[in-house]
Amino acid sequence: MHRSEQNPDLPTLRWRAALSLLRRLPQGALSRGFGRLADTPIPPALRLAVLGAFARAVGADVDEAELPLEAYPTLNRFFTRRLKEGARAWPHDPFVVASPVDGAVGQLGTVREGRLIQAKGRLYGVGQLLEDQAAAVRFEGGAFITLYLSPKDYHRIHAPVGGEIRAARHVPGALLPVNAAAVAHLPELFARNERLICHIDGGLGRTAVVAVGAYNVGRISAAFDPAWNAPPGRSAWVTNRRGLRSAARAYDPAVPVGQGDEIMTFHLGSTVVLVFEPGRVDLLPSIQPGEPVRLGAAIGRASGASGGPS
Repeated sequence: MHRSEQNPDLPTLRWRAALSLLRRLPQGALSRGFGRLADTPIPPALRLAVLGAFARAVGADVDEAELPLEAYPTLNRFFTRRLKEGARAWPHDPFVVASPVDGAVGQLGTVREGRLIQAKGRLYGVGQLLEDQAAAVRFEGGAFITLYLSPKDYHRIHAPVGGEIRAARHVPGALLPVNAAAVAHLPELFARNERLICHIDGGLGRTAVVAVGAYNVGRISAAFDPAWNAPPGRSAWVTNRRGLRSAARAYDPAVPVGQGDEIMTFHLGSTVVLVFEPGRVDLLPSIQPGEPVRLGAAIGRASGASGGPS
């Protein structure tokens, strides 16, 4: 049975009009323009003031950042900051699924008839999300969870489980907003926006990790395959580059990942969707829509396993 948010806020008429207009604009070009602004070097004497003002405006905790504010030369470098060593803890338990990001829980539940919940009254296909129609069969009856990142959050994505990556895919698409109004109003939003997908195969079966891009920059880089990112100094990320087409990659040998290893990074934005095979993972009853979740916190456990986080 699906679990979803209670009484979600309906988008206002103003938001409906704004979203309708944005759908008609060149989202990629606009986002690349904002990306260039985010990559503009900040003079050393101004970094503390500029980045401090940004951090206060969005509520980012600068005390958790790996480096002092003065060490980040651009807004993007601060946005993709690493955390201080020891700022987060991982269960390192093969029976536990940990949150791959800091963020807030969106929708969660079970894949039914090949569909996931986007918002109350809105469903979308797992096959469309993964650009793999066979996934509708593979993940039928499995658990899923959506995690939303706000501008204040740490924006690197880590492996929720250990295992190995044998397959990944980049799917170009729209770069529409993923805020509450857009999620409630725009059909199949997560399956329409650009995304970078990797599959982790391990003791809990296959876990699909879907990083969904959004308006304003929309860049996602792949730590599990650095060669996929364009050369540094040009565009060191996989997504939101001109002329890209859907591309699948297979890894032989597979890429090993431990729980907690960094696998991707959002360069501004967005949302992560996790999808699990049936009979493999039970999401914890304590994980509820709208609640904050921290990187490394337990969000699920192997089906039938006893003990551990609850």
